[in-house]
Amino acid sequence: MRTYLLFLFYALLCMACSYSQDNKASDPVADTQAEKDFQEPHRPQFHFTPPSMWMNDPNGMVYLNGEYHLFYQHYPDSTVWGPMHWGHAVSKDLIHWEHLPIALYPDSLGYIFSGSAVADVNNTSGLGTQENPPLVAIYTYHDAQGAKAGRNDYQTQGIAFSVDHGRSWEKYTENPVLKNPGIQDFRDPKVFWHEDSKQWVMILAVADHVELYGAPDLKQWRKLSEFGKNHGAHGGVWECPDLFPMKVEGQDTEKWVMLLSINPGGLHGGSATQYFIGDFDGKTFTTDQPADSTLWIDYGKDNYAGVTWSNVPDNDGRRIFMGWMSNWQYANVVPTSPWRSAMTIPRVLTLGETAQGLRVFSQPVKELEVIRGETTELKKQDISESINITEQLSFPVTTSELVLTFEGINSSQDFGVEFSNAQGQKLRIGYQHGEQKFYVDRSAAGKQDFSADFAGIHTAPRMVSSNTVKMHILTDVASVELFADDGSVVITDIFFPEEDFNQLTLYSEGGAVQLASGSVTALQSIWKETGTVQNDK
Repeated sequence: MRTYLLFLFYALLCMACSYSQDNKASDPVADTQAEKDFQEPHRPQFHFTPPSMWMNDPNGMVYLNGEYHLFYQHYPDSTVWGPMHWGHAVSKDLIHWEHLPIALYPDSLGYIFSGSAVADVNNTSGLGTQENPPLVAIYTYHDAQGAKAGRNDYQTQGIAFSVDHGRSWEKYTENPVLKNPGIQDFRDPKVFWHEDSKQWVMILAVADHVELYGAPDLKQWRKLSEFGKNHGAHGGVWECPDLFPMKVEGQDTEKWVMLLSINPGGLHGGSATQYFIGDFDGKTFTTDQPADSTLWIDYGKDNYAGVTWSNVPDNDGRRIFMGWMSNWQYANVVPTSPWRSAMTIPRVLTLGETAQGLRVFSQPVKELEVIRGETTELKKQDISESINITEQLSFPVTTSELVLTFEGINSSQDFGVEFSNAQGQKLRIGYQHGEQKFYVDRSAAGKQDFSADFAGIHTAPRMVSSNTVKMHILTDVASVELFADDGSVVITDIFFPEEDFNQLTLYSEGGAVQLASGSVTALQSIWKETGTVQNDK
């Protein structure tokens, strides 16, 4: 399966593109090559992307010794999906990433599908030592030949371990550790230590539901329970689950949140991620959520298979999430080369009360501040029709952060921000007060002939009752992430303008609205002048 010359090229490219984590003088030749390699059309400048070729689901996200590890579904031989490997990168700040060699390759048991990683700090697996406990990756083996032959047991769960901080990996000699009982879709294990029951717990996507398994040592798994056959959205196969506890903001109450991706069957078509709020006792997950209700982690079309980091230190305490910024309806054909796909910005998840009940809130990680550049404050003003604010800025809006607060709202207003270019292509991010919904309109945002499912307007219901509307917007060359009303609503969409958007306009239709406060901040590239950015912070 390995194409060795391509792998050698890939490894060299990774070295050239890696982010320096120290203060040593950088190699100007390597820096120049890195800048060149990461300047293709539509390449995000502050979101994670692979150096080249295909990427999808984030995998194995674990924190250890000052590093956030990110593994990801990767095919190093093409820009379309193929035999899956685990790509690998690490970061000290969740923003700048050092690309490392591929961690896991396919073998005789199959492709390496999605999964998770844990720090086995007590060496329960026996795969390390008490002095040097291992990182353990838990992943799905996908036997392509078995699938082609029509078998039902072609997906099993395996493990691999590392005793050198994730730099090299060895597969367990007695894989698989969890065999398939005869179910076609049996995959994507997310594993965590449950202290109350003194066991590792695995949540596994199984066709139209999830199954929970327990093990003392990450090897000997027994089934605990099932959840979901009669809950949530069922328009497609369930994938990439996660399960974790969260305190309700401002309360002593703890609840458990289950993330569950689905494809197809998403809110706007194709793939999307739903969630459930409930309780977990070490064996069974239960919820009071109505069986026919569906909660979405993101109301855009391009946030899928997202999960959270494990082993984040208690003195940090954050639940940090990242998703794949694409959709299976068109992921294989989006107009990017020689790389394909990006991840969302890392986000902190919290659990808060809304008028509709408990909901998951999302906000960009605070580490985003390390790439913030110049800020232009916008004056308090009434907006009627449109106001182009581009001339107020001394930096391009291609990679920028907007924080806007609107007041003086009436029922007929439709207001927000518009990015545009000289070709008449435009992207709108706004709020319709009469319908109480936020939206991203990419119907005229550029290239869309690659898929009949791409163009459209993606809406989200408002979660809070207030005459003040807040919009926190991140734009990165070919993506937008809207965090509305303190993150109670999120919309993530990608787009492909035929030239960069260089105009920024505030608009209001149906009457004037007041911009109570606003700012636009330049966000610096993580691939250019990385030594300077790192040294200055």
